[in-house]
Amino acid sequence: MLTTAPEWRTTNWFNAPTPPSLAALRGKMVFVTAFQMLCPSCVSHGLPQALRVREAFREEDVAVIGLHTVFEHHKAMTPTSLEAFLHEYKIAFPVGVDEPDGCGGIPHTMRAYAMRGTPTTLLIDRTGVLRRHAFGHVPDLRLGAEIAALVADRRIEDPGDAKGGVCTPDGCS
Repeated sequence: MLTTAPEWRTTNWFNAPTPPSLAALRGKMVFVTAFQMLCPSCVSHGLPQALRVREAFREEDVAVIGLHTVFEHHKAMTPTSLEAFLHEYKIAFPVGVDEPDGCGGIPHTMRAYAMRGTPTTLLIDRTGVLRRHAFGHVPDLRLGAEIAALVADRRIEDPGDAKGGVCTPDGCS
């Protein structure tokens, strides 16, 4: 069953003149990497992979988004620390800070997507439907093939259409 991806709940954005939203990104395929700057796998796999995705695909087709979702070491992972981290690691794509729950627990967006931890990869199609939710490392070749397929799919499917109709830029059936 296709489900619309929940909108992000963030407190800060870096590398973005205006805060990106899923609604504003409709028409593009969206690649999201959820990470923590003190997560070894995020630093060695997740973020470098996001940089490779940004390099491999046109920005007109694929929006690369980072989501800093802090569920541990809260005092060390402040927006100021994140800003320095992004500078040092040359992360230039938009990065949002997941809104804390206010009790030191799981942040709002992480909870909305039922993420198990970081790194987590999300692929959202042009219509805002979540197509991939993966915890841990996804091999580059598999990920690239999935992204290419979503970029090539120019159909606009309405998940709420009970008849299963398909819309293309030329019209609906």
